[in-house]
Amino acid sequence: MTIKQELLDQLQKRTEVAQAGGGKDKIAQRHAKGLLTARERLQCLYTPDTFQEFGLHAQHDTRHFGMESKNLPGDGVVTGVGFVDGRPVAGISQDFTVAGGSLGSVHARKMVDVMDHAARGGMPVVTFSDSGGARIQEGVGSLSGYGSVFYHNVQLSGLVPQIAVIAGSCAGGASYSPALMDFIVMTRENASMFICGPEVIRSVTGQQCTLEEIGSPQAHMMIAGNIHFIADDDPGAVSIVTELLSYLPSNNMMDPPHNLEEELTLADDPVLDELVPEDPKQAFDVRRVIQHMSDRQRYLEVQRDFAPNIVIAFGRIGGVVVGYIANQPMIKAGALDIDASDKAARFIRFCNCFNIPIINLVDVPGFLPGIQQEQGGIIRHGAKMLFAYGSATVPKITVIMRKAYGGAYLAMCSRDMGADLVLAWPTAEIAVMGAEGAVNILYRKELSEAEDRPQKARELAAEYREKFSSPYLSAGQLFIHDVIQPSRTRRTIALTLRSLLSKRETRPPKKHGNIPL
Repeated sequence: MTIKQELLDQLQKRTEVAQAGGGKDKIAQRHAKGLLTARERLQCLYTPDTFQEFGLHAQHDTRHFGMESKNLPGDGVVTGVGFVDGRPVAGISQDFTVAGGSLGSVHARKMVDVMDHAARGGMPVVTFSDSGGARIQEGVGSLSGYGSVFYHNVQLSGLVPQIAVIAGSCAGGASYSPALMDFIVMTRENASMFICGPEVIRSVTGQQCTLEEIGSPQAHMMIAGNIHFIADDDPGAVSIVTELLSYLPSNNMMDPPHNLEEELTLADDPVLDELVPEDPKQAFDVRRVIQHMSDRQRYLEVQRDFAPNIVIAFGRIGGVVVGYIANQPMIKAGALDIDASDKAARFIRFCNCFNIPIINLVDVPGFLPGIQQEQGGIIRHGAKMLFAYGSATVPKITVIMRKAYGGAYLAMCSRDMGADLVLAWPTAEIAVMGAEGAVNILYRKELSEAEDRPQKARELAAEYREKFSSPYLSAGQLFIHDVIQPSRTRRTIALTLRSLLSKRETRPPKKHGNIPL
């Protein structure tokens, strides 16, 4: 028995209507602005012909909500599963050509259905946000839909990676779903994200502002720290997502995509011997260290323009996927402040969720002093790093390149904070405080009586370093495992990572710890 041709024709017609979204005119308007459509974004992400759509024919009968009968293809969102580099990835793409991509109850149901599918299948979720917000005509139904989406974001957190792309408008409550996800990519020209727009702010508070100041990618990256990457356009955003996924496991029960079949290279890298200046006060770019540590000198930096005094990135060492956390001496001398602590702590916890070993590159003079830092809660924010490292069970390797002073030495994952291996370069200084500060406290009398005070201070500082902050003193007391030549760092870490791939560490049974948020 064959299906009647009229039924097949009806299926084809309905499919074409649903896939056309808001129609040719609205699609042309999107293209004129340099924007891809919802379907084109997913086509750009997935390997051709691998996308399986969920809920193609779903839509609300708008007459139930006091609106004239209106066709809403797919209810303004495209959902389904496709393959990226051979792995299944769940996708959600809001369609601005259909009712402005507004969220109603069916729209939300499609989103949570594919999120449930991702949870059961153990696959990452990628969303493309491009929506005018809640569908006002549905009232509390749209609010309930948002609540359901947020709830599922939380249930998926730590279970599968979640990546949001802000590719258009993302206003009001809609912005909280991306905020609950692991990484946010925002396009440079056409994207905006805010809770209250400029007009609302002006009418309620009297304050004047522009959309650029509160909702632009630059504002969210450099000031607020809400997003992780800025892309030039939609294809650029997809490229970032694809590269990011290449470092991540599909779920929390899997190992990251290590390249262990590659032959382990154990050659020294003499460039690392030359990176650190002789003058301990002279800055150097820690990204060069990360570059030379990484296979093929390739790595992916996260949140590059937020809290740049600390660098976080993904890379591979000897084929093993790692997360880097590195003090940046070029900015604020590498000191930890409120934003840097938050940035690092969140990254540590992500790496721990998804079995990614952590490499810490230390050159930190301490926590940044200042009234604003103290009143802003630097104690609480700095404690987030301590909590994150102390609760992380993945392999943790720390390399002390130069300064490691006071509480910041601990906050960058000392052996006492659970590091599996702590290495120091001969240039390392490990102490309660820097030599200059210590000399002013310990040798105040000698300095006051010296004829040449600056020269005497330099001599005493050198004496202090030898007596109290030499890496060999820490090595002698087993606070660090070894003092090594910088050129041998990469090979040492590569061997250690291979030996720690089978690491298993448990914690006492409990619901969860109470991180100082």
